[in-house]
Amino acid sequence: MARILSSHCRVSRLSDGVLIADWKRTRFLGMAAADVRKFAEGNPEERAELVTVLVRAGCATGRRKKHEHADGGAVGLWLRGVHLLIRTLGFGRVLRLLSLAAPGYARADLPSVQELGRLKRAVQTHSRSSWFVNGDCKSEAVTAFLLLRRRGLKAVLHVGVREHPFALHAWTDSAGVCIPDADPRGHAYTPVLSIDCGGR
Repeated sequence: MARILSSHCRVSRLSDGVLIADWKRTRFLGMAAADVRKFAEGNPEERAELVTVLVRAGCATGRRKKHEHADGGAVGLWLRGVHLLIRTLGFGRVLRLLSLAAPGYARADLPSVQELGRLKRAVQTHSRSSWFVNGDCKSEAVTAFLLLRRRGLKAVLHVGVREHPFALHAWTDSAGVCIPDADPRGHAYTPVLSIDCGGR
């Protein structure tokens, strides 16, 4: 069931069924145990009927997702768009605009390490394989921050500094996973700016 739900929905098992939490609209949808069994073991017609109900409720897209963040096309588009904004407006202005693009709501649950690992691999793969982005840490950090916050997940974007030799670095931290790494090549950076809660 989790594979067909929208990215902003989460399923919690209950004794008599499941509860689907829609964290984007702050709504909840209950499903009885009998319907859950139909979904898992029923015929295609019964499953299609249940999927239709979920789509109408805004909890499903009607097609399976491969991975929530593994859709390389979407991650690549976000990454290139963010990089273009940074080059056009400047990094400081983009940071001030984060509150417009990153929602302020937050879910209580944390993303899984596997989910964050998929996002990190997708962002860094596209960043390093694109001549346009070329491994830019600022673009990677802002892209990861936006994708996580738009799913209602807690994320903090850090900008750090190193004195010898002087350098700046940006990364996003979520549940202990940093995108990109907080200490590239073993160099530690001291955070001088941290942004959370949708840029506030």
